Amino acid sequence: MARSASLRASDADRDAVAERLRQAAVEGRLEPHELEERLHTALRARTYGELDRLVGDLPRRAVPRQRPPAPAGARVLAIAVRIVVLLVVVAALMVAFAVTAAWWLLGLIVWLTLRSRHSCSGWQHRPARIRRVY
Repeated sequence: MARSASLRASDADRDAVAERLRQAAVEGRLEPHELEERLHTALRARTYGELDRLVGDLPRRAVPRQRPPAPAGARVLAIAVRIVVLLVVVAALMVAFAVTAAWWLLGLIVWLTLRSRHSCSGWQHRPARIRRVY
């Protein structure tokens, strides 16, 4: 359904055109000063014709950029890098676990050693028997 250029535009229509202009600027189709001028005009536009003139030289939808497919060597390299990163993370976690386990084990050994020394040393400090003299 084609809209007539003389019909009055709504706020939603002006906002839609302003968003389209912003998207065109993001895509590199409009320079910053050109975007500013068109936005100013779009927000003051009263009819569909005025709005259509602002976006007439822009494509209706964003044209998707197509990247050429990556060569097979690049894909293999990307997979290899991911595997190496995964192995490094796993190794770091294992080292952290080993250090933590060693720390706890050392603490347990020290605690048991001190406890056993304390309980064994008790026999040396018994008071000697005192003979009764009558």
